[in-house]
Amino acid sequence: MTTALKPWPYPRWVAHRGAGKLAPENTMSAFRLGAQHGYRFFECDAKLSSDGVLFLMHDATLERTTNGRGIGGALTMGEIAQLDAGSWHSRAYAGEQLPTLEALARWCLANHLHLNVEIKPTPGQDEETGRACGELMNRIWPQAAVQPLFTSFKPEALKGARDVAPHIPRGLLVDRFSDGTGDADLKIALGLDCSALVLNHALWDAALVAKVHGAGLRCSSYTVNDPWAAQRLIDLGTDGIITDRVDLFSPAQIGSQL
Repeated sequence: MTTALKPWPYPRWVAHRGAGKLAPENTMSAFRLGAQHGYRFFECDAKLSSDGVLFLMHDATLERTTNGRGIGGALTMGEIAQLDAGSWHSRAYAGEQLPTLEALARWCLANHLHLNVEIKPTPGQDEETGRACGELMNRIWPQAAVQPLFTSFKPEALKGARDVAPHIPRGLLVDRFSDGTGDADLKIALGLDCSALVLNHALWDAALVAKVHGAGLRCSSYTVNDPWAAQRLIDLGTDGIITDRVDLFSPAQIGSQL
């Protein structure tokens, strides 16, 4: 028995962390650059500061993408705002700040853009971070607008988001199948009433796309930076492609050929 597909009001192409590697990830400069390349759907990483503010950063630790040291979530938002999150990338972005999730969300709303929030908790804060993401969007995102998409590798984070904002679509991120087939991960996604499975792009094949679509979920992929990989996913009939290569792939591409 085939279940009707969940609604999917999003563009196919998703700009990873703003503009991929062209600008310092998860900064407003990156999102603005992605928009300049025509992208309308943006992925970011969100975690909680020590005083309960959602901010954008991928890693648990500060060293790779800022001039700080230690656990990012151990700092207050005031301390996080003082970090240099751009010099590591290039001199042109020296002094770039890590924005709050609220600042990015409001920018997306003002510019009629779509947002994919990857809930990226500091270890031990999975459900708390998911709940905070749901509460923020309940407060600022109009119900009449296309809702953001919440994704996470952490089922407890998605559960937290679902508990406070059940109307916001969710996607389960998977890098490796827990059972070798994807059936166990699909079961988790269905149990969380997810709208999508978001997989390492190499995991998709025709049979799995058919199985996931047949269960009513959408099929999305990360992080796709080569034309052959993107074309394979288009040929398989998947629904979303997350890429760093905002300079290579045109977000206006909606047909069967790149």
